[in-house]
Amino acid sequence: MNKFFNIIPGNGSCCLLLYGEIGGDVKSGDVMRELIEAEHTYGRIDVRINSVGGEVYTGIAIFNALRQSKADIHIYIDGIAASMASAIALCGKPVEMSRYARLMIHTVRGGCWGTKKDMADCIQQLDALEGTLCSMYAEKLGKSVDEIRNEYFDGEDHWLSAQEALAQGFIDGIYDVNAVPGESASGTTAMLSEKSTVEEIYATFNNRLQMEPQNSNKMAFLDELKKNPKFKDCASEEEALRIVAQLSQTAGGAEALAAENATLKKENQTFKDKEAAAFVAEKQKMLDDAEKCGKINAVTRPAFETLLESDFEKGKKALEELTPTKRVMTDLHEAPTQESAWDKRKSQIQSRYEQNRYA
Repeated sequence: MNKFFNIIPGNGSCCLLLYGEIGGDVKSGDVMRELIEAEHTYGRIDVRINSVGGEVYTGIAIFNALRQSKADIHIYIDGIAASMASAIALCGKPVEMSRYARLMIHTVRGGCWGTKKDMADCIQQLDALEGTLCSMYAEKLGKSVDEIRNEYFDGEDHWLSAQEALAQGFIDGIYDVNAVPGESASGTTAMLSEKSTVEEIYATFNNRLQMEPQNSNKMAFLDELKKNPKFKDCASEEEALRIVAQLSQTAGGAEALAAENATLKKENQTFKDKEAAAFVAEKQKMLDDAEKCGKINAVTRPAFETLLESDFEKGKKALEELTPTKRVMTDLHEAPTQESAWDKRKSQIQSRYEQNRYA
């Protein structure tokens, strides 16, 4: 797909091309998106113009976008800046023009169909737009709106060479370019000169779009790549390659993270298994101790085991609140660790009896 509008990245700056008809090949939405994207990366943006003009409202939107840009905007008129394109060129700081290029200013053109009122309204709109453009030129040239209207909005096309544009204040400087060969209609090689016609200048600078950054294979590849959301805002192949490099680096880091994650999962599962085994052992010991001291028996044990499974803290508390019920026979058969109170009392009585017996 042929693109007349694009950004060419550079070292510390980038080039934004306004090559084509305003509102046709050059759309305000495209310019705004590319301009905002370029501002994030570059401090300076070189805007190169080669346009016969076009829609006034679209041109005003592009003019405002460039004027409000945070970047350092340099404008170069490479071939032709006619009609609305000449107004867009005003917002550069500075504006430079090829000595072979042309600048053209004329009044607003338009038309309508309908009643006398419709036509009167159309004329009113044309007058309003003419006043707007006069204000834009007046600010650049340091003249009044009426002066601009009388000099350039008289119904004629005013063609200016680079020297004339500089003398009248439309541009800030003239830059020299090496003579660029272009193919004429007959196929013979033609060289630009200061006497070149507008058509020859326009054709020559449009041919420069066929340089390597604009070749169709690269742009087709970039268009295909931009179907992926990660690449949708890429303005050039270089930006796409930077994203590919970032993705490659991220993928390498992801592999390391995946390996580390697998190790941590394994260690975590081992810990969980040990914890679960310890928990089961604790519940069994709690039930065994409760059954041993008579708090529960073989019949009631399953109920308390279920309670511990469903709510451990509640089951534990229930077992603790039970009263031990050791059987007497069990106590009698247990080996005493010390003299009981009854045995001690019997010993005391027996001792007194023996004393009184021999008194």
